[in-house]
Amino acid sequence: MTAATEKNLALVKETMTTAQRYAHAAGVLNFDMETICPSAAMEKLGEITAFFSTEAYKLVKQDAFIKAAEAIYEAREELPFLDRMMAESLHREYQKIKNITPEQSYEWDVARNKSYADWVRAKQAEDYGIFLPSLTKIREIELAQVALREDKWPIPYEAMLDNYERGITVADLDETFGKCKDRLLPVLEKIKASGKQIRTDFLSRTVPAEPQRQMAQYLLETIGYDFTRGAFTTTEHPFTSDIAVDDIRVTTHYYENAFTSSVYSIIHEGGHALFAQLQPRENFEHFIDQEITMGQHESVSRFYENRIGRSRAFISLIYPKMKELFAGALDDVTQEELYEGVNQVHPSLIRVEADEYTYTLHIIIRYELEKEIVAGTLSLEDAPRRWEEKYEEYLGVRPSKLSEGVLQDVHWSFGFGYFPNYALGNMYNGMYYNRMKNEIDIDTAVRAGDFTKINGWMAENVFAKANYETPKEWIRNITGREFTPDDFLDYLEGKYGELYGID
Repeated sequence: MTAATEKNLALVKETMTTAQRYAHAAGVLNFDMETICPSAAMEKLGEITAFFSTEAYKLVKQDAFIKAAEAIYEAREELPFLDRMMAESLHREYQKIKNITPEQSYEWDVARNKSYADWVRAKQAEDYGIFLPSLTKIREIELAQVALREDKWPIPYEAMLDNYERGITVADLDETFGKCKDRLLPVLEKIKASGKQIRTDFLSRTVPAEPQRQMAQYLLETIGYDFTRGAFTTTEHPFTSDIAVDDIRVTTHYYENAFTSSVYSIIHEGGHALFAQLQPRENFEHFIDQEITMGQHESVSRFYENRIGRSRAFISLIYPKMKELFAGALDDVTQEELYEGVNQVHPSLIRVEADEYTYTLHIIIRYELEKEIVAGTLSLEDAPRRWEEKYEEYLGVRPSKLSEGVLQDVHWSFGFGYFPNYALGNMYNGMYYNRMKNEIDIDTAVRAGDFTKINGWMAENVFAKANYETPKEWIRNITGREFTPDDFLDYLEGKYGELYGID
């Protein structure tokens, strides 16, 4: 490494260390805003959070930093592997922000934080009009950011997808989701016509928040969440915040008459947290810990939530604990009834409560809507109506209120392009699960509560290189095959064909 490259590398790392401290502060404040912040203080706290985010942004917009970062990118072949990954990451980010001023960044951060507060109020009031002005502003910001990118994108929505899932195109998603509809919808009709009656009355029995909290604690401990480096609390819409290397926080929400909601939300968020906690520690030291794409992340959260969490083996493991903590709620419920109950296929309105089979259709609806919203072929004013029509078309149900419809998800208060990653995540884990099961006895490990084997396999094969490769490269290197939704669709057809007694 030349002396000049060494000097530039040192400047970059010093600046990034300071920027990371501001980002850490902003992350803590944002977590507070989405968990315990009083509603009246949300907007002001959003401004303070934006201040810290902007201070971090100013540092990476300094001429000296930009010149040093671009210099190490040009000299990246001289660098050790992790420094080269950092240089490439900074270069990609620079293409996005080169033409965005700190003033614009601050204004947009404030707008997004206000949008979140407006979404919360709109959902509670069942009033889309409260959220519409902020949502309109978010669309304007998203399009402005695409237009200002140094790397030009003929299809603006594709640039938004790239923010979350590098290398995935509209053409990829149209083909993938088209295949999903072709296979899922006909089988869904067979399931509806099967006549199989699954017992679910117990799922709405009252379980107070405290035993649900104890169950959440048990579940996180069971899957291997490290409480010395993490914490958990409640929020309106569950999420995970990987604030820093030793500060990974998860949230859930307790519904007293829907206890499985918190069970599966905490397993889901715990999966996200494991990805953060078990990725190589040196990623944080080289500022590349956030290079994991959202599809990669969702593959892990939904692996733990569904492939593990809804399996017979996992139900066998947690059934005794649930009976112990949820006093009386499961006294007359067998283990098999619990398994069938949490796997019932029931077309419904709420994505986060959707069954495993129909979940992908919820994502396809959002993908089709936001693609039209960004393209301008669907007005934001008309989005609630189109939402209702698509739910009736694909799932045979129609929202009766906005909190069951267009206002149910938080995501559009921050931008567009995230939703497809939930479905892609299912497809990625469908592929690597099929490799994993040939190398370790997954069911035996789960029944024994031995997540050391499972987490160890995930750390070595799934987590280790996620920050260094595009999703298509990553899944190819894990499985030896090109990306396909077929493994996931085969799994659904096999599992639910057996459950409902259909071909």
